[in-house]
Parts: sequence; structure tokens; C-alpha cells
Amino acid sequence: MIDDRLLEASEALLAQCRAKGMKIATAESCTGGLLSGALTAIPGSSDVFERGFATYSNEAKTECLGVPMTLIAAHGAVSAEVARAMADGALARSAAQLSAAVTGVAGPGGGGETKPVGLVFIAGARRGAMTVVERHVFSGDRAAIRESSVAAALALMSRQVS
Repeated sequence: MIDDRLLEASEALLAQCRAKGMKIATAESCTGGLLSGALTAIPGSSDVFERGFATYSNEAKTECLGVPMTLIAAHGAVSAEVARAMADGALARSAAQLSAAVTGVAGPGGGGETKPVGLVFIAGARRGAMTVVERHVFSGDRAAIRESSVAAALALMSRQVS
């Protein structure tokens, strides 16, 4: 079940994009499709939501989005550089005008000193504009971190439509 606040934010973003004739693509790692799920839970979303990439593995990021393996090796999958490449790759491989990418450590394991559980990078790309990357450190359990990541991605895309 998707949280009501995520559904409300998704509905608002879809309305914004619909008004501007924009389509959306998503590229997700730690959220594993939750962002796409929140958007497509809204009836009529098919006129705005173009496609979603659930690229959980490094290989999928490379094969589906064109993220260079050398970039992943240099910075790690959880990095601003990889988030940017994911968002740019989603635009390049879709008919969308707007994309968001999410990569991070949702936990409970997998975190470390430099990349703690809750560290998430979210990138928003819009055709003809500079790609924006945000760094977040969310608290809570795995579900809370994933939901916070989706909320932040929806908010970033909403700001980019305006």
C-alpha cells in the first residue's frame, strides 16, 4: 500500500506535467520501483508516465541506462555522479521530458562510515536544462527511507516542472 502523502504528491506532479504536456521517466535503485508505483497508482497516469527503469544492480544501471561501469567503479553506485548519469540515461532512453533517479542505502545493512544507511542521492533531469542532484540522509527503517526517497524525488520533479 502506498502512503496517502505519496499519492497526493504523485497526483499533483502528474497534473503539473499534464498541464505542460510533459512526460515522466524514472530510474530507480534503492526504491526498486516504488516511485513508478506511486505515479502509476493514480488513474489516468498513462498520459504522463512514459516508463520506469528499476535498475537495482550495477549491471542493470549500465545496460538499461548507459551508466559507465567506470563511473560506478570510481564513485560507487551510491553517489551524486551515478544518480546524475541514471537520470540522464532515463531521458536518453525514453520519450520523456522529465526524469528522476534514486540511488542509496535503504538498509538495514549495506551502510558504512562514508555511506551510512539512509544516504540517498536523487537526481532530476529535464530536457534542455541542467540535471540537479540532491544528497539526503533519511532516518528510520528501510520502508521509511524508501518512502522518504520517493517523496523527495516527487518534490524535486515538481520543482523542475515549474
